[in-house]
Amino acid sequence: MNLLVLQHIDCEHPGQLREYLKKDGVNWQAVELDAGEQIPPLHDYDAMWVMGGPMDVWDTEEHPWLIAEKAAIREWVLELKRPYLGLCLGHQLLADALGGKCGKLDPPEIGVLDIELTDAGRRDPIFADMPDTQRALQWHSVQVTEAPDNCTILAQSNVCANQAMRVGENAWSMQYHVEVEPDTVENWSAIPAYRSALVNTLGEHALPELLASATRELDSFASNSELLYRNFMASTR
Repeated sequence: MNLLVLQHIDCEHPGQLREYLKKDGVNWQAVELDAGEQIPPLHDYDAMWVMGGPMDVWDTEEHPWLIAEKAAIREWVLELKRPYLGLCLGHQLLADALGGKCGKLDPPEIGVLDIELTDAGRRDPIFADMPDTQRALQWHSVQVTEAPDNCTILAQSNVCANQAMRVGENAWSMQYHVEVEPDTVENWSAIPAYRSALVNTLGEHALPELLASATRELDSFASNSELLYRNFMASTR
């Protein structure tokens, strides 16, 4: 299997999911779009993952590569119809690329918080054997405000109605993070945009509490991420 991973900043990589890729011997290639790397021919790949990043889907003047990335996502999902997984920005890009809309979330949703599967989510194969309520790391100030056509909402939170979705039969995405590792919060807090959002939303001393909350949930993060990974990989067969 050949997996294409689109990244938007070097510290937002597949994280914990890399362990499962390694165990399975999956051949995967990361393309660092913010560093000027180009998206390769899509036909060479069996699945696509699109990771998070500090930019917004509409920041095309500052980050013109977003235009090519959205075009690639459209081709991948609508024409090639191959398996897609998007996380955080990758969730928003899926919506935006396919005709949905994103907008600011005020205040941002930051913290280790609950997400709840919808009735459709409890039936969807991507969440097979996973709990109806899950603790998840959230760190976003944009949300999907209008889902694209042929979309099913799979999860929600008390402040964000679209926490996970499926588009058609081959594309899934989550607003929250499933790839969390022990050093994720510390690494992301070094990104000025993320640190600013954290401080402005939760206060000057919020980082130690967020670190502690994430550390307490590492086992459940890992369990849920492996289940989601296994369920996604089953969809590629």
